[in-house]
This record gives sequence, C-alpha cells and structure tokens, in this order.
Amino acid sequence: MASIKDVAATAGVSVATVSRVLNAHPSVSADARTRVLSAVAALGYRPNGVARSLRTDQTHTLGLVISDVLNPYFTELARSVEEEARALGYSVIIGNADERPDLQDHHVRTLLDRRIDGLLVSPADMDSALLLDAARAGTPMVFVDRWIPGARAPVVRADGRRAVRDLVAHLHRLGHRRLAIIAGPAATTTGSERVEAFREAMAAFGLPLPEEYIGRGDFRAGSGRRITEGFLELPEPPDVVFAADNLMALGALDAIRARGLRVPDDIALAVFDDIPWFVHTDPPITAIAQPTGELGRAAVRALVDRIEGRSADSLTLPARLVVRRSCGEPAAPEPSVPKLSVPEPTTPASPTPVRRSTP
Repeated sequence: MASIKDVAATAGVSVATVSRVLNAHPSVSADARTRVLSAVAALGYRPNGVARSLRTDQTHTLGLVISDVLNPYFTELARSVEEEARALGYSVIIGNADERPDLQDHHVRTLLDRRIDGLLVSPADMDSALLLDAARAGTPMVFVDRWIPGARAPVVRADGRRAVRDLVAHLHRLGHRRLAIIAGPAATTTGSERVEAFREAMAAFGLPLPEEYIGRGDFRAGSGRRITEGFLELPEPPDVVFAADNLMALGALDAIRARGLRVPDDIALAVFDDIPWFVHTDPPITAIAQPTGELGRAAVRALVDRIEGRSADSLTLPARLVVRRSCGEPAAPEPSVPKLSVPEPTTPASPTPVRRSTP
C-alpha cells in the first residue's frame, strides 16, 4: 500500500505539501495540487484514518444505538441515519439493544471507547445513568424517537399524542365504543406517552377505559398475542384492539385469527407505527405512520451540528393516521371532533425545528 511519502516522491513535493492538499489547505499552488492529486490517483493512495483521527481528535464516526433491529421501524430509522451520515462525510456504527437496558449500556460503553464523534440513541428505558453521565460530560448526543427526561440533549421525535387523538376520533365516528390498548413498556417514553394519549382521547369523547382494557406489552409480537387473548376472554370483549407498536399488532392479529374471528367483522384492529406489510394483510390495517426517514435524517443533522460546534434544538414532526379497512366503514355522518389540549412532553420543553447556525 502506498504511503504519503510515496505520493510526495511521485509528485515531487514535500510530505507537508501532500498533507495540505489532502486537507484542502488554501496555501497550496494549483500546480502542486494537480501533481499531488495525480500521484494519489496513480498510486491508489488512501489516507490512514486512524492516524488522522489521532491528529484531529475526530474519527468522523457516529454511534447509533437502536432498541430492536428486528422491528421494521428501527430498521428504516437506521437506514435513513446511515444514508444521511454518509452524505455528510460520517460513518455509522450500529448497536442493537434488543429492548434490554443492560445491552444498551454495553453498546454505549463500546462506542464511547471507540472514540465516536457523537451518539444517536433510542433508549430502551428512561433511567440510564450511563447516558445521563455521558450527556453531562459533554458527549455530543441526540435522542431519536425515545428520550430520557432530564438529559441535556436534543430530541427528534414524532407527535404521537395528536395522531392517537385522530385515531380515537376516527374509531368513534365508525361507531366503536369499547376500545382497548396494548401499551408498550412503562419504562420507555413512547410506552408511557401513547397510553396517556389514548386515555386523554377516550375521555374527550366520553368513552370509558376500564383497567381490563389496558394491557402492558414489551414491543414484541408475543406480548401482543398474549394480551389480545386476554381481551378476548373478557365477558365483554372490546370492539377494537389498538396496538401501540407494529410487532405487537402482528401478535394481536395472530390471536384474533386463532380464535376464528375476522377483522373487522368481529373485532377491529389499529396500530401505532405503519409498516409496508400492513398494506398487504387481509384486511389492510389502519395505522399511525411516523415520518421515520425524516426523523433519522433530522437526528443526524442535529448531531453533526453539535459535533461541529453549532447549536441544535429538539424537533417534533407530525405523525399521520392512515385509514384502511381493519376498523370497518363509516355507518353514519361524522360527528364533530372535540378539541383537545395536548401537552408537550416534559423533556424536551417546547421543541422547535433543528436550526443550523455558524459557531
């Protein structure tokens, strides 16, 4: 493999001149720059990234810790993060927490030991002392989708509360009155927020939400299946099962079909987190769609802003309701929708669009 000395000898310049050309220093003459770049191409020279990182104290590498790589939402999120990072000149190392706080912290320690420039995290819980310490120590960090209250880092997320309100309004218009929810883990911000939003929307329409209609899952298909089986055993089963995650929705669909029931004739099904599969199920499933690609790209831009000394604020993007056939067709004119006062999450406060500014 050619060295920087080989490039200098071939171009007839000093090693320092080669270094200045490779770092786009303006003091190099056009002739020297042309000769150096020709020598680089002819020799197939590649700069030593490790040596450069030691000189500049930057690796141009981002760490991404996602909650579950098998969840299609996080797969798409990781893809958009990698694409945007590559466009901005950064590589990405991905760690899969598998919804386990201990595994999440293992990946965070490993990434910090590898001297990444910044960290993107969708936390598996809200109580990671390691992430709080890393944020306090000044590690450039951005939370995406989920966050840790109290951590001083921007959050890039979707507005789940308004989308859940829209869903309950839609179900009410269809004549459904007994709505149940398969919620996510209480230890995650999304698990807590979605069930709170569901309670608020149900109350706004004067609909009861008994405790037996609230099941606490783990964002996995097995929990969706188990909780739905419990709903179907009730003396008065719900009209609708709302799964607060796409994998739990697939488990719920399995449980419904195992009973020989049909969606939506016997029971309706809706889900938070739209995925391409839901278009192809029979019937297609009504879902709340998050702007996953936009979230990933915005999170990378916010993190790079922090790494490069610019300010970056939190960002909340709208989610939207995608109506399909899994909840039935309207049987009567649509009633007026009550206005809801929708609070923002306690962390971050008053999120605003990510802005880019000079240092």
